Amino acid sequence: MAARRLLIVEDEFLIRMTLAEVLTDDGYEVVEAGDADEALAALAGSGAIDVMLTDIQLPGPLDGKALAARARKTRPALPVIFMSGRPDPDAGGNPLDVHINKPYLPSTISSAVRRLIGEG
Repeated sequence: MAARRLLIVEDEFLIRMTLAEVLTDDGYEVVEAGDADEALAALAGSGAIDVMLTDIQLPGPLDGKALAARARKTRPALPVIFMSGRPDPDAGGNPLDVHINKPYLPSTISSAVRRLIGEG
């Protein structure tokens, strides 16, 4: 079976790199984006994305919430893990969403990915 593909959208390079390394070590194929525009380009590509992980605070006109809404116009069943250092009053509205507060352990992210794709 082909590796599941994850899209990490995080503007902090070190955080993105660490997450990518951990999730690659877990056996996932990882696509990285530093902002919503890069993420939308990756989503428009030919490959499937099984889960998107995004920071809520992103540079540019689209934040993580707006990015997820835009992504779900063409991929309505896309699970999204939102990562944020701020409490989210809208958390829990969609069963495909998981909200994880920063700081977090990489194992917390790995566990959430496994749950969303039915491996855990």
